[in-house]
Amino acid sequence: MYYTDRGIEELEGRRGEEEVSFAWLAEQLRVFTDVHPEFETPVDRLATWLARLDDEEDEE
Repeated sequence: MYYTDRGIEELEGRRGEEEVSFAWLAEQLRVFTDVHPEFETPVDRLATWLARLDDEEDEE
């Protein structure tokens, strides 16, 4: 298990039953980046990865 899995597991345990929109998620990522600008690059990479999940070109 990676260190980050603890946070993911906490998220799943606390909010796993909730449904959210991608608009809500995008806003939370913006707020997080405003509060923690040092994480701008990883947040941007995560958002880009999520946005492109269905792109066949990225699966190669």
